[in-house]
Parts: sequence; C-alpha cells; structure tokens
Amino acid sequence: MFIGHFAPAFVAAARPRAAGLGTLFVAAQLVDIGFAALLVPGIEAMRIVPGITAMNPMDLYHMPFTHSLLGALLWAALFGLLVQIATKRRAAAVGAALVVVSHWFIDLLVHIPDLTLFGAPPKIGLGLWNHPLIAMPLEILLIGVALLYYARRTRSPPGNLRLWILAALLALFQAIDWFGPKEPVYSLAIPATMLTAYAVLAAVAGWAGANRKVRTS
Repeated sequence: MFIGHFAPAFVAAARPRAAGLGTLFVAAQLVDIGFAALLVPGIEAMRIVPGITAMNPMDLYHMPFTHSLLGALLWAALFGLLVQIATKRRAAAVGAALVVVSHWFIDLLVHIPDLTLFGAPPKIGLGLWNHPLIAMPLEILLIGVALLYYARRTRSPPGNLRLWILAALLALFQAIDWFGPKEPVYSLAIPATMLTAYAVLAAVAGWAGANRKVRTS
C-alpha cells in the first residue's frame, strides 16, 4: 500500500493530545523512509522483477531492519521516544508509536512473502498485490474512512480547504503509484523518489493540520 498507510495517522490525529498530523504522517511511513534511506548504502536491498506481482514490480528481498515486526517495533519505540521528548505528552508518544507499527500490519495484507518477524525466514505476506480488484478498493476505503473520521472529529475555523488539498494530493500520488510508468531497473532514483514523496506529503499534512483542533463534544 501507499496512501492506505496514512489511515492510522488520520485516526490518531483525531484523538485528544495527539501529535500533529504532519508528525503522524512521518510515523505512518517511517518504516519505508528507513527502507529508502538504507537502500542508498546497500544495507537493505531490492530489485525490479517485472510481473513479480500484478501491481508492483519490486522484489523486496532484503529488508531485515525495517520490514521485520521486530524492526518495526524498534523504529516505533525510537520514534515514540522522540515524540515524548518533543511534546512532553505520553498520549502523543504512544499514538505515534502505534502508527509506526501499523505500517507492518498493513504491509502484511498486500506484500507477497517478503516480510519477517525477526529479520530472518520464514517470510510472510498475504499477497493482495496480486489481486488489484481487492487491494485497490481496500486502499481507497481505508484512507477515505479515516479522512472523513478526521474531518468529523476535528474542526478548523477557516474551513476545510487545506484538508481537501491534502486529500487531492494523496489521490494524485496514489494515481501515479498505480498507473504511472515504472522504473525498468533499480537505481537510486527509486529511494530518492520515495523520500521526496514522503517529505512532500508530511509537509502538506503538517500544513493542513496546523489550524485544526479536536472537537470537545
């Protein structure tokens, strides 16, 4: 998934004393941010294998530090600690950590067996990337319900324009991910594109959430 990972961020941001929406967007993709960063020096690895799944040509064959459950838990603990230090709010830290961990469980639905529990085989994954007629509506449903929940649970005196700009950007990025051209071979352009996309979305999410407050009733 891509934008489906942001569904837990919207849900968490609608809770009292939560971290900001931009911070939670970082949390939602922190596992993939780490993966992209570790691809650059070759600590983790992938290759392009056309047809490996119906929706995604990436063979994610070596991701022990980011896409193991243990790895995701460690990333979550570190990020939660940073949020605790920055906000002095336990609820914000716990919520952010849970959003980080949610990434692994959402990946479990769509990945073919390339995830691990502890960084070593067995590899697991339910493989919905091979079933686009299930995976695509599921992604839309997850992000749509979460976005509407966030819009209903929060308010902004100037209105919802910023939030709908964020929604439009999410839809655009997802359309590019699904229907845009694919890289024929692995290159550093792939992690660079990933990191750029996550940075842009987190920045716009921070802007969209900056003037929103959780409703008290």
